[in-house]
Amino acid sequence: MAVEEGTTTVEGTVEDTAEGTAVGTLAAEESAEATAVRYPVAPGVRLKVRSGPGTQYQLVKVLPLGARVPINCQKPGEWVTGTYGTTNVWDNIANGQYVSDAYVKTGSDGYVAPRCA
Repeated sequence: MAVEEGTTTVEGTVEDTAEGTAVGTLAAEESAEATAVRYPVAPGVRLKVRSGPGTQYQLVKVLPLGARVPINCQKPGEWVTGTYGTTNVWDNIANGQYVSDAYVKTGSDGYVAPRCA
């Protein structure tokens, strides 16, 4: 954008507009994530995050004690027994990141989010 004293001249291209839209979309996604419901991980548990819904999937990271996680979607997978019972429900907490719902306090024994596609 070119600016002259006392006047404003706008110069841009379709690419500039598309880039602005992409930035705006990213900001909206980050805002939605910031306001998403976050569920507490069981006390005293450093929960392992996997790349898929089972312990055979690659370890992505380990959450710190006292972590709270968003649940974007859920899908069935390996059965796990944890602090909150035995379940085959796995919670998607980010792109390519899953945790067993057996360690997440959702207040329900079933699904609390849509099924992952």
